[in-house]
Amino acid sequence: MVQVTLGKTGITVEKNAFGALPIQRISKEDAVKLLRKAYDNGVTFFDTARFYTDSEVKVGEAFNGMREKVYIATKTGATTVEGFWKDLHTSLGNLQTDYIDIYQFHNPSFCPKPGDGTGLYEAMLEAKEKGMVRHIGITNHRLHVAREAIESGLYETLQFPFCYLATERDLEIVDACKEAGMGFIAMKALSGGLITNSAAAYAFLAGFDHVLPIWGVQKESELDEFLSYIDTPPTMTDELKAVIEKDRTELLGEFCRGCGYCMPCPVGIEINNSARMSLMIRRAPSAAQLTEEWQKKMLLIEKCLHCGQCKAKCPYGLDTPTLLQKNLQDYKEILAGKKI
Repeated sequence: MVQVTLGKTGITVEKNAFGALPIQRISKEDAVKLLRKAYDNGVTFFDTARFYTDSEVKVGEAFNGMREKVYIATKTGATTVEGFWKDLHTSLGNLQTDYIDIYQFHNPSFCPKPGDGTGLYEAMLEAKEKGMVRHIGITNHRLHVAREAIESGLYETLQFPFCYLATERDLEIVDACKEAGMGFIAMKALSGGLITNSAAAYAFLAGFDHVLPIWGVQKESELDEFLSYIDTPPTMTDELKAVIEKDRTELLGEFCRGCGYCMPCPVGIEINNSARMSLMIRRAPSAAQLTEEWQKKMLLIEKCLHCGQCKAKCPYGLDTPTLLQKNLQDYKEILAGKKI
């Protein structure tokens, strides 16, 4: 069993954490079964968010009566003090607990600090003083916000996208966290589904002893795959290196990570999936992306208003409207049998 300590928090857990975003898509019964199976097999860190519809409720149900045996991290996307307290009390109720191990600001467009006029960080400190929050964290997709959070010394953990598609600037963030004694929680370890070899993903992250990956789990087969890595963690081999190199060649550059912060679209385009359709259709069974339902979704791109809202909200600075048009053109050619 490989363990990770999240910086100065002192939280030490197995190097496999449960990302509870996907369980909002399954029944409570199935979700509770997955969560408890994860715990029974050594997973003790569970990450959720107020934003993930009923995910917190399912986590709370799974660990009712055994709260002290697990670590629970959740998040607030509140932009006001009133919203912060409302989210916190809702999360505590959903999770059936009186404290949250790591309470995180959820992808804010700025780094909350004392005296910034929002009162958000002051509210977080008050919640910690009252024992409602044990450790203060922040999640983000923006390099400048992540860097500011590290340099501020105000946060105990950073949750940030990190996988073997990382750029040099991403790696600098990871190293900076270690130097600052700040816990690093890796989200998007499979790059939103574009990485299909979990062994390669795990082996890459194994090279960073301070990084805790959270794996988004929706199916028991997915959970079993990650649980198998507890007793037999994948190590970097020439074969896995070749997988990583191939993926980096194909995927590095201007591609959509599927984070969804561009949503919603005024005309209903499912941007977070449509803008990366060309990649998905080549890396997963194409039949799933060529259904009548998906054809209708992709054709919605023709109704794009070019309003620029999605582009302005993209944390990666992508030219989303242009990316959507390229994916639509490629999709039409694939449907016509010209390429795949």
